[in-house]
Amino acid sequence: MSKIKSAVLSILEHQDFKENLQKIYELPSQKTINALFSFLSSADKSRKDKAVIAMGAVVSRIAETDLESARTVMRRLIWSLNEESGWIGWGSAEAMGEIMARNDVLAREYHNILISFVTEGENYLLFDKLREEVVRGLKRLSQVHPQYVQDVQHLLKEDAVG
Repeated sequence: MSKIKSAVLSILEHQDFKENLQKIYELPSQKTINALFSFLSSADKSRKDKAVIAMGAVVSRIAETDLESARTVMRRLIWSLNEESGWIGWGSAEAMGEIMARNDVLAREYHNILISFVTEGENYLLFDKLREEVVRGLKRLSQVHPQYVQDVQHLLKEDAVG
């Protein structure tokens, strides 16, 4: 395991994750993003949830000074949810929701794409578990920017996806 990936894992597994999360900003952004991608698909729910939060924190921080790099991460998350990517994008939709909850510019630009994964059309995800993750991402987005999810409020209620 690389030094950066070990450092990220240490932050994710720290007893006081919320306090320790600030340390993630001391690491090189791109390598940190790469490490976080690997933890988004963790079978350990706590580790995955913390990776989602950390991804949101890092990408929103990047967006403050380099919006195009943040957009690149968003496109990478979107691509991971595409069947053609050859990868099941576990955690990607939740990370998108977290990032957009933290950054209004990215929320304005990408909320419709996240919504498209749970509404009929070419991006609709056939796998129930992935759609559930999209709904969790949309719920997180709705906590900060409810205006972006008004058209799919009915999906954000408990047991609405199936």
